[in-house]
Order: sequence, then C-alpha cells, then structure tokens
Amino acid sequence: MFSVFADYARLFRAGWTLSRRDALIPHEFAHLAPAPVRMIGALSRIGANRKGRPGERLAHAFERLGPAYVKLGQFMATRPDIIGFEMAGDLGRLQDKMPPFSEDAARREIEAAFGKPVDVLFEEFSPPIAAASIAQAHKARLKDGRKVAVKILRPRIEQKAGDEFRAFSRAAHNLEGLSKTIRRMEPVKFVETLKAAAAIELDLRMEAGAASELAEDLADEPKTRVPEVIWPFTARRILTVEWIDGTPMGDLAALNARGIDRKALAKLVIHVFLKQALHTGFFHADMHQGNLIVDNEGRLALVDFGIMGRLDENTRNVFAEIIYGFITRDYARTAEVHFTAGYVPPGHSVEAFAQALRAVGEPLQGRNAAQVDMSRVLQQLFDVTALFDMHLRPELVLLQRTMVTVEGVARSLDPEIDMWAAATPVVKDYVNKAIGPMAQAEKLKTATAKAIEIAPKIPHYVETIGKAAELYAAQGPAPRIDHKDRPARAALWAVAGAALILAAAILLQ
Repeated sequence: MFSVFADYARLFRAGWTLSRRDALIPHEFAHLAPAPVRMIGALSRIGANRKGRPGERLAHAFERLGPAYVKLGQFMATRPDIIGFEMAGDLGRLQDKMPPFSEDAARREIEAAFGKPVDVLFEEFSPPIAAASIAQAHKARLKDGRKVAVKILRPRIEQKAGDEFRAFSRAAHNLEGLSKTIRRMEPVKFVETLKAAAAIELDLRMEAGAASELAEDLADEPKTRVPEVIWPFTARRILTVEWIDGTPMGDLAALNARGIDRKALAKLVIHVFLKQALHTGFFHADMHQGNLIVDNEGRLALVDFGIMGRLDENTRNVFAEIIYGFITRDYARTAEVHFTAGYVPPGHSVEAFAQALRAVGEPLQGRNAAQVDMSRVLQQLFDVTALFDMHLRPELVLLQRTMVTVEGVARSLDPEIDMWAAATPVVKDYVNKAIGPMAQAEKLKTATAKAIEIAPKIPHYVETIGKAAELYAAQGPAPRIDHKDRPARAALWAVAGAALILAAAILLQ
C-alpha cells in the first residue's frame, strides 16, 4: 500500500514540475483536449514558464526530474507518430549530461568494488571528464602504462531508477485504459522495454559483455574498432575499457582538418549498423555522434555499450525483406511479408496495404537525403500504421530508434547521401545468404541429411502404421488409443515427413 502512495507522490511531483514548464498540457495543444482537460491545463499553467517550444520545455523538465525521465524523453523521441515531429526533434536533442558526483565518491565506489584504494590499482586517475544520467567517466592509467576509461555508476542510482520506473508502469496502465488510440501505442509495453533496457545499463558487467561480443562480431571489419574490456578492473558498478584517442564524430571541422572523407565515413556508419542488425542481430542501439569516434588510424570506433538491441533470426529476415522490398520496389512482396510476420492484423487487404507502401516508397526512389523530407515520409508511414491497425512491436523499438539516429549521423556527414544506395549492398548480401536460393539450398541439404538418417527406420514405421490400421478396423471408427499405441500416430506423421524430405532430396539431386 505504501508503494502505491509513493508512486502517486512521484507522479504528482513530476506533474508539478511539468506544469511549471507548461509541459503537462501545453497551451499550444490545449484546444485539442476535451473541456475538463482544458480546464485542468489552464489551472496548471498559472505562473508557468512558457519560454520555448513544447518539446524544449518538456526536455528541460525531464532534465530537472532526473535520470529515469531523461531516458524516458530519449525513448519518446523515437515515437514521432505519438508526439509529433517537432517535439520528437526537441527531445532527440535531450542531453544526457548531468552534474558529476565528487571524485571522492568515485574513489569510494572503486575501493568498494575491488577492495583496494584507487592509488594501488591505477598509476593515474583523473577527476570526472564526462557525467551522464546514469554514470560518469574518468580517464586513468594502469600500472602497466595502458590508458583506460573508467565508467562508474552514480551512487544509489539503481534504487532511484527502480522507484521511478515503477511509477511509470502505474501511469502506463492507467493511460492504456483511456482510449483505443492509446492502447494501439502499447504504453505498458513501451515502459517495459524502457525498463528492461535501463536494467541492463545498471549492471556494467552486462555492458562489458556487450562490448566484448560486438568486438567479436565486427572483427572482420578492418575499418571499425571496439575498445577492449579490461576485465580485472570491471565489476557490477565499474567498467574499465581501453582509452581511444581520436576525433568525435560531431566535430566536423576537426574531421575536415584531418582530411577525413566524410562521404565514405557516412556510408561506413550505415554499413556498420546494418551489418550488426542483420548479420548478427546484435547491435549498438545508441549510435549518436557522441558515441562514435574516428581514431588516429581513421577507423570508426564505437563506444558506450549501455544500450544494445538484439533481433532473432526471423525478425532479421523480415527486416531485411522489408528493406529489400522497398529498394527493389517490390511492394506486393513487402506487403506479404508484413502480413506473414503478423505486423498487420488479419482482415485487411494485402493489395491495399501494398498500395499504401507504394505511395510511401516511390517518392524516395533515386533521391538523396537532401531531396527527401523524411519527416513527411515518416508521417505518411505512421498514417499507414494507423489505417491498418498496426501495433508497436516492442522488439523493434530500439531498432527504429537506432535507424533514425544513424540516418541523422549520416546526413550530418554527407547531406546528399542516398540512403537506399548506401544500404543496398549490405541488405542484398544478407538476403542472398539468409533468404535467397543459396540459403534454401543449404536448408535442403540439411533436410536431405536428416532424410538419409531416418530412411533405415521407415520399414519399422510402416509396420507400426499397419498394426495401427488393423486396430482401427477392428475397433470401429472411434477406437480408444491406449498409451502404448500412441507411437503409431506419431509414426504416421514421421513417415509423411520423411517422404517429403526424400522427395526434396531427389529434386535436389
């Protein structure tokens, strides 16, 4: 019972902070609300600071409310279908920068984790060089001379985040019951996805594991780099990785001064993201400019692995086929993929959905980023999702967010980049390997091997089926099958399956 009151107290505090910034029921949108809501909004705006756009005011309020709200705002930025493009843009620029906690507190955290003072573990240890909503970073040097970055969680951040997310969940359940439109946006699942991502961020051993796995996945990409994890100096609340010297991706002037080919770099960013998402299904889900560095050898270095996404093989196949369908202008096939995957509820017309996709895709063909207003394209896509009752796919939230972020990074490097042309080689390669004729032939070879393995057992199955048939004839049309006779039913299916596999094997030969 106490937790219920505590949750509503937190929500009330959040509501008060939002109302002081006119971000609870902004006056710009008040006319769209029912009369009672308009009245509440008018009362909440008394004495409020109305400076800036609604999204800017909301971002400022979230920054004041703390880490969990900063993460909420960053995730809201991925849903312009709900909050609009202008507000999504303002929240997308929401800074994850917070005042640092003291160096003494950081040193205490390290000593608590490893049982030794910082001066015993490190040759050098700097004051905080960057502070975010969940953790802060220090530059250090190990006793063997290696330069490292040390990431330390904020004191008591786990408890604070847990309390706020519990309040979020309560609010989401209340909101979901208000209208069909809100239910379609799946606010409860949205909060669950946000909470799950934050839980991983709050155990830095998970981030270390993610960095290690991603380094293995990208080992065959010579132009890409992932920092090495220093495992002896990594714990639940401490992460230590090698230090990477280089130029931040957002410093375009410095990239130009180094003579970096920005057009090639933009294509590399897209290539690396799609390689992760499609070929392994494990991808860096926070690829903004602050987490991308061009090292001194000109390689693209990825840092900060607190937010990662993972897609199973089926989802990767669907994702690839949808992108490839747009690239090849095969809208009918793209529509069928949506229906087969269950993205569009039954009862809608495949042909009508293909027509809607064509209206979205055709204006993009042969045009570069500078010639395409992506906000209009995305708005049309969201109109399509509403028209065909498409629900949010929780497993795709991080993918959608990262795609938007990667596109923004690529555009900043090369405003004239052709996104489709840059994506085509990676997507086509994956489709050929995972879905195309070569992949199907490989699956058929596996089926052939299974058929050869099962072939010697077929006479036994046939004999068992014969006995089952005799039993059926003797007992009439509705015999009672005893437990000892159930293998006959299974054998019938086994023989049928084996026959199909053998037929496929003959065709393959």
